[in-house]
Amino acid sequence: MTFQPKQSLERIERSIIKRYRKYLWQPFMKSIREYDMISSGDKIAVAISGGKDSLILAKLLQELASHHHQNFSLEFIAMNPGYTKENTERLLEHCEYLEIPVILYDTDIFEVADRIAGENPCYLCARMRRGALYGKAQELGCNKLALGHHKDDVIETVLLNVLCSANFRTMMPKLKSDNYKNMEIIRPMYYVNEKSIISWRDYAGLKPLDCACVVTTREEESMRYKIKELIHQLEENDFTNVRHSIFRSAENVDIDHVIEYKKNGKKINFLEDY
Repeated sequence: MTFQPKQSLERIERSIIKRYRKYLWQPFMKSIREYDMISSGDKIAVAISGGKDSLILAKLLQELASHHHQNFSLEFIAMNPGYTKENTERLLEHCEYLEIPVILYDTDIFEVADRIAGENPCYLCARMRRGALYGKAQELGCNKLALGHHKDDVIETVLLNVLCSANFRTMMPKLKSDNYKNMEIIRPMYYVNEKSIISWRDYAGLKPLDCACVVTTREEESMRYKIKELIHQLEENDFTNVRHSIFRSAENVDIDHVIEYKKNGKKINFLEDY
């Protein structure tokens, strides 16, 4: 084993509903209940990247299925987009230690994205990875795909879209697929803060993967990393509620005070109702 956990599996699992109840379990349950993410009879594919977010998502859903909600089933899928041997082994070691029965399958997504997109492969890579996960989930008879995005991912996405794409779009808590029939994405950690996940990871002594991308190996080069740093700088300069404000902005859109918006793909200008 290439990492030495600080805690036994029993302690790690207990910490989710005890030590981190307020910071992981309660916001996880709030996300599921508020956005009606799980229904009786669901078969949910849980995407395991080997990173901290997907590992805690897997343990949260295992806890829910085992002790709190018996009416759905889980499949844990890990797509290998072209990881190094070392990263693949580390992913499998963490899943084995945490008793996550993962199904690992290989793709050539890193190689294809690098060849086609050149210096900016991240967008294409993300789309291809999502499609590969959808396909595997559907093959396993699942109707939902659970992703490990957390509250900070939502906040950063809003700001990325405003500053870099000139639009206002948030990361939705659940979303029906346009291309895969009867498939839906859910994000059960919608209300979970990243710092809580980091704290849990360090308490457990896990050494999960980060991006593990062999194409863009420096995180500092990514625009998302720069947005993360920008938010941190704002907080240090008296914007104390900036995260909360960005997150809640998607719930407080005043249509009467926007120039133009889209509905069902159609642009609607304020002059139409003026």
